[in-house]
Amino acid sequence: MSDAAAHKTTLTAIAAEAGVSLPTVSKVLNGRPDVAPATRARVEQLLDVHQYARGAGRRPRRSGLVDLVFSGLDSPWAVEILRGVEEWGAHRGTAVAVSLVRHGDVRPATWTTAATSHHTDGVILVTSRLTTVQVGQLRGAGIPLVVVDPANTPPADIPSVGATNWAGGLAATEHLLALGHQRIAAITGPMDFLCSLARVDGYRSALERAGVPFDPALVRYGDFHHEGGFACGRDLLSTDWPPTAIFAGSDQQAFGVYEAARQRGLRIPEDLSVVGFDDLPVARWASPPLTTVRQPLAEMGNAAAQMLGDLIEGEPLRANRVELSTELIVRESTAVPGRTADDPSPARL
Repeated sequence: MSDAAAHKTTLTAIAAEAGVSLPTVSKVLNGRPDVAPATRARVEQLLDVHQYARGAGRRPRRSGLVDLVFSGLDSPWAVEILRGVEEWGAHRGTAVAVSLVRHGDVRPATWTTAATSHHTDGVILVTSRLTTVQVGQLRGAGIPLVVVDPANTPPADIPSVGATNWAGGLAATEHLLALGHQRIAAITGPMDFLCSLARVDGYRSALERAGVPFDPALVRYGDFHHEGGFACGRDLLSTDWPPTAIFAGSDQQAFGVYEAARQRGLRIPEDLSVVGFDDLPVARWASPPLTTVRQPLAEMGNAAAQMLGDLIEGEPLRANRVELSTELIVRESTAVPGRTADDPSPARL
């Protein structure tokens, strides 16, 4: 009996034992989302019992294509990640297909369905939540996956690339403290994102090391975009006792704070110091040039692509989790406070 016939016989036996059709077993094997959880679990168990080789049905030849999937493409941040992946692809002769996770989709695994349908060699997922259905679909199709800056904790066997977010939050806040600021606010990203929590934790640690009480009222959770930074900055600056400095969890949020300060007649850095996070190319061209924490975005994309390349070739990874270092870049948006924490009114020259 040929290998193909043997595999078909095994799948037929599994289908009969599970009390389902052969196409249903095939859907489970390929990670398709349109299978009831109880049925999926039963079939998965039988696949293990029969020691069925999960990758047996996958096309052996390479497509020369990898998928780069973003949670959003409306940011220079995404462009920098793409630049790093494209550099790897150009050197390797591999094409990169860029797509977007559509949040709220009734079929949350739609992007994985697309990836499996065109026989991608691998997937890089950027700043998105990874579900068990999505992991199952890619595993069933034998498609390797690497996650960049995951929103939630990925399974232990899924490789990931990130930056030292905690250290970045620490460095930004220590810089402001060294300038003499005591009332320092923080605006970060979504409350359930790992990078958001790490940056705020670094901010809090710097305050505690300096003996400055942590005030939850000075922390805002935004969306990493201009609008969120503007809204949170306006809220913080309109309080009876506003901060003298704001650490923003992204450069885009920092620029939103710039506008909130402008609308209140505050000067940066004379009345308000601002630190961003990312060091996007535009940061040094802002007015004033933005002090920020450099996140090596292109390098993160390139590192993830190199890891994916090793997985595609069947090479063992040196590490399953890679964190690249952040660096504080001091420019002109930070200075000694122009007003004290006891004087809520901005200083005027």
